[in-house]
Amino acid sequence: MSLLMVGTMAFDALETPFGKVDRIVGGSGTYATWAASNFIKPIKEVSIIGGDFPQEEITQLQARGVEFEGVEVVPDGKSFFWSGRYHLDMNTRDTLVTELNVLAQFDPKIPGSYQDCEYVMLGNLAPSIQISVLKQMHKRPKFIIMDTMNFWMDIAMDELKTVLGMVDLLMVNDSEARQLSGEHSIVKAAKKIQAMGPKHVIIKKGEHGALLFHGDKIFSAPALPLEDVFDPTGAGDTFAGGFIGYLARIKDTSFESMKAAVIIGSAMASFCVEKFGPTRMKEINGADIDARVKEFVDLANFEIRN
Repeated sequence: MSLLMVGTMAFDALETPFGKVDRIVGGSGTYATWAASNFIKPIKEVSIIGGDFPQEEITQLQARGVEFEGVEVVPDGKSFFWSGRYHLDMNTRDTLVTELNVLAQFDPKIPGSYQDCEYVMLGNLAPSIQISVLKQMHKRPKFIIMDTMNFWMDIAMDELKTVLGMVDLLMVNDSEARQLSGEHSIVKAAKKIQAMGPKHVIIKKGEHGALLFHGDKIFSAPALPLEDVFDPTGAGDTFAGGFIGYLARIKDTSFESMKAAVIIGSAMASFCVEKFGPTRMKEINGADIDARVKEFVDLANFEIRN
């Protein structure tokens, strides 16, 4: 059961209260794919990179079952670059530099071998690109999830509403949910977003966990209290990759399965923040994931006696 993953593969320069790195591999596609590759193979990657993107990174992902036929390489171009500085609370950040580079010309062509994927993850890209990807599929995938952000709500709302009508699940943070819906209440916001098209909504609340909505059903997942959070960059993309990777593996998109997938995604994100970039994602194995998921289960497990 293959998974189509669409997102950026890029470089980041990061500064947090715990240190800084001048140039490290990043991007939504990179983080999500590292997470998902723990659960499903093959993963059909769709992205664009410059000739500067490290071959070692590509080789490592290929070894985990990631296919690169859909990744456009511009030999004389530079990969997307973002630089940011996080505040002490690690929830707010300042963007210092954004260089689109080859991403400015990204017009994905979905290879024929990708067009029958049943599970699709649309990373945080222009809605026009997300629409283009879906229109190139042979038939409607079984399950489509998408990410977006405030920026696209500001400049491309009409196209964003179009793609919302084409997907099964939207994944946003609480401020994005409020802006998109015009509602301050998260519950009201989720209902309004569902009326726009996606039957399921996940609203991420950072260190306060995540909420899954489907109709009148709500599932609240805790965040794991961590002693050290070095770098929150990519945590949301890692969450998404773990979520969709798990669903694709078990071939079940019921609400009960999604509840488990939210915990899986939360566990993957909790690993991601422990080191800069996707470094930690390259170190963990299945036993580590199982142990971390158990920590989440124990965190909210209790019994009431009369």
